[in-house]
Amino acid sequence: MTKIEKLGVDIGGVIIENHDNSADTSFFSKNYLSTPASENSFAELKKLNEGRFEDKVYLVSKCGPSVQSKTKKWLKHNRFFELTGISEDKVHFCLERNEKAEISLQLGLTAFVDDRLEILGYLKHMKDLFLFKPNEEEVAENKEHLPLVTVVNSWTELGTLLNE
Repeated sequence: MTKIEKLGVDIGGVIIENHDNSADTSFFSKNYLSTPASENSFAELKKLNEGRFEDKVYLVSKCGPSVQSKTKKWLKHNRFFELTGISEDKVHFCLERNEKAEISLQLGLTAFVDDRLEILGYLKHMKDLFLFKPNEEEVAENKEHLPLVTVVNSWTELGTLLNE
């Protein structure tokens, strides 16, 4: 029996470009809808959703109600669901970083992509953890988790690794 693989992906700093690495998202201004997507993120997510993960790609993001609302608007405005094939019901939010672990367990995720090493440290139960464009300061603060992850610096690199 083949094990079903499921991918979890953070939004801010992974799908939505993070211009301020000290923040969870880069769109705290009134122009948040024009915050760019990370290069190649939509195309690679579409390939992963149609390929290896067979319609089992989930977005899991930590943010408060205001940023949740902005994120939903950003995803719709940028035609994320249409362009990736990932459905709106696969978007999950939590208020605390460590809550991503419980969501991931409930969804049965087997791989996860995040830009925060701290969060990946909560997901030790998964075999495939990817640290996306890491922030050196944040990595230094959570370096004990570094052996658990594969560091990637672009969606092209991540797509290659996940499609092997």
